[in-house]
Amino acid sequence: MIGLISATAAGAVARDRLAAAWPGRTRVYDGPVREAVGRAFAECDQLVCFLATGAVVRLVAPLLSDKGSDPGVVCVDEAQRHAVSLVGGHGGGANELALAVSGVLGCAPVVTTATDATDIPGLDTLGWPVEGATAAVTRAILDGAPVTLEADAVWPLPPLPGNVAQAGAAASVAPGAPVGAPGAGTGSAPEHDRAPGAGHAEPDVSLAEAAAIAAVPVGGLPGAMAATVAAGVVAEAALAEAAQERSPDAPAVVRVSDRVLDLGEREVVLRPPSLVVGVGASRGAPADEVAGLIEETLAEAGLSAASVAALATVDAKAEEAGIVEAAARLGVPLRTYAAEELARIDVPNPSGAPLAAVGTPSVAEAAALVGGGELLVPKRKSAPEGRAAMATCAVVRKEPRGRLAVVGLGPGARDLLTPRARDEIRRASVLVGLDQYVDQIRDLLRPGTRVLESGLGAEEERARTAVAEARAGHAVALIGSGDAGVYAMASPALAEASDDIDVVGVPGVTAALAAAAILGAPLGHDHVSISLSDLHTPWEVIERRVRAAAEADIVVTFYNPRSRGRDWQLPKALSILAEHRAPTTPVGVVRNASRPDGTSRLTTIAALDPATVDMMTVVVVGNTAAREIAGRMVTPRGYRWQTEGS
Repeated sequence: MIGLISATAAGAVARDRLAAAWPGRTRVYDGPVREAVGRAFAECDQLVCFLATGAVVRLVAPLLSDKGSDPGVVCVDEAQRHAVSLVGGHGGGANELALAVSGVLGCAPVVTTATDATDIPGLDTLGWPVEGATAAVTRAILDGAPVTLEADAVWPLPPLPGNVAQAGAAASVAPGAPVGAPGAGTGSAPEHDRAPGAGHAEPDVSLAEAAAIAAVPVGGLPGAMAATVAAGVVAEAALAEAAQERSPDAPAVVRVSDRVLDLGEREVVLRPPSLVVGVGASRGAPADEVAGLIEETLAEAGLSAASVAALATVDAKAEEAGIVEAAARLGVPLRTYAAEELARIDVPNPSGAPLAAVGTPSVAEAAALVGGGELLVPKRKSAPEGRAAMATCAVVRKEPRGRLAVVGLGPGARDLLTPRARDEIRRASVLVGLDQYVDQIRDLLRPGTRVLESGLGAEEERARTAVAEARAGHAVALIGSGDAGVYAMASPALAEASDDIDVVGVPGVTAALAAAAILGAPLGHDHVSISLSDLHTPWEVIERRVRAAAEADIVVTFYNPRSRGRDWQLPKALSILAEHRAPTTPVGVVRNASRPDGTSRLTTIAALDPATVDMMTVVVVGNTAAREIAGRMVTPRGYRWQTEGS
C-alpha cells in the first residue's frame, strides 16, 4: 500500500490524481501532517509526500530504523516539477516509485542512488538476499576498481560492468574509469562480438567527475529529467572515492553461493534460490519442531537458509499446520506433489511408514528431488526429548536454469517499444539479434551486456545461439521486430529449446497492427495475416491459404509481399482475391510503419501497382464490407446499432 500525504490545496489535487490513477494501491492520510506521516510510515510499504523535502526529512528521521524494512519515501514539490526519491531507493522501492509518480504527474524523477544514476544494477536490487559489505563492494564497482566474481555455478544475473570479472579472468576497465561509459563491457566477451560502444578509448576520470560533466540518464531518461541525477551522484561518488583511498589494496569480491562463508571486509555473497527442502511430518507436528529441524539441518550442512527456494511435501500434507508455518517463517512457498508422483522417484532411504500413511515410500527425499538435483542431505529425523520424532527433512540443490526472453521490439518507433520489452532487454547479460535490430536498441543496453549479432539469413544460427547461451546459465534476450512470435524468432528458438531453461515471451506491436492504426480501422472484423515469401513455405500452400481467405471474405494482411527476386506472388494473390471482391475494394499500403521515413496510401485492388511494394511494406486488402471513409480504411464490425442506423 502507498500512503499519500499532502498539506496544501495544490498538493491535495496532485494527491488525488495519483489516487485516481492507482485505485486500490493507495491510501490517503488526512489530519495533521506529522501524525499522518507517522501513521503512513507504520502502515504502508511506500509513501508519497506532497511536501518540501526538508520538511519530510525532519518528519521521517525519528522513524527510520533499518534500510531493509523502512518504507520507501518519495517527495513531490508544490509545483509538481520533481518527484524525489528520498529514502529507501532500493530496499523500499522509492527509485521505481519516483519514476512511476513522474509518469502519472508529468514531473521529473530525481534519483541520486549511484547505481541507478550510472545504469548499473545494485547488488541489493537483483531479487536475491545479499550479505556482507554491500556498500564497500558497490563502491568498488562504481569506481571501476577490479572486482572478482566467484560463483559456484552460472546463474542468470543481469549484466555487470567490465571491471567485474569472473575469477581467473582479467577485468576490462582500469581503476578510476567511469563505469557505464561507452567502452565498458564484459571482460570475457569474444573479440568478434560487438559490445555496446566497444573499441573507444576513454579518459581516466572518476565517477564524480563523469557525473558532474554530464547528467547520466536514469534508465534512458532524456535531457532535463536526467540532469536532476548528477548532483546526487557527485556526492555519493565522492564518498566512494574516499573509501577506495582508505583501502586501495583490499580486493573486492562478489560471491554467488548457497554455502555459509566467512566473508572479508570487502566481500559480499549473493544467495541464489538453489535449495529445496523436502519435509515430512506426522499429523499435529509442532511448527517449532519442523522449523527447528530444517534450521539445524541446514546449519550442520553449512548451507544458508537464505538460499532455500521452497519447501516440498506430499499433497496429503498441504495443510499440515507445522509445515505451513515453517514455510511462512522461511518466507518461501510450499510445493506439494501427488503421492503417486513421489512414489516413482528413486530415493536412498525409502520407508514403510509413509507408504502406509500417505501412499509413498518417501516424502522428504522424494519431494525435494522432484525435477532432479543433487541430494545434499539425505532424510533426517527430528529428535525431540521424551517422545518419537514427528518431522523429517532432506535437502536438494537444484541446477541453475538459464533464462531466455524472446522479445518483440515493435515496428521500430521507440514509443511503441513496450515497457516490458525494455525491462527484458536491460536485464539480459547476453543479447542476440539481427544487427539492424540491435542498432535500434543499442542505447538501452546496460554496461557489460554481451552482444551477439548477425545479418539477414542467419535466423537458425541466432535461435541456436540464444538457446545455447541460456543453457549455459545466462540471462538471454533474443530480439525480433514486431512481435517475436509473428514471422520472427520465437518459433525457431522454441523449437530448439527444451524444458531445461526458463522461457519468457514478451509481446510486441506487430507491423500489421501499426499499419492498421495508420490506415484507420481495417481490422475491425475477422482478419488473417499471410506471408507471401516462399522461402519457408511452398507457394502451393500459400496460394491455398489465399484462396481460403478470399472465399471466406476475410480481411487479409500480406507480409513479405514483394522482393527483387520474388515479384510475381503479390499480383497472383491480388488476382485470387479479385475473384471474390469488387475492383473498388480498398487496399492499404504502408511502408516502414511508425518510422520517420514511413509512408502510407489508400488504393484499390484494381489500382494497386505491385511495383511500388517491397519487403518493408505491409499490404492490407479489405473484405467486401470494407470502405474508405473520410480518407480512412474502415471495416465495419457489424454492430446491430450500426446496421439499424444505416
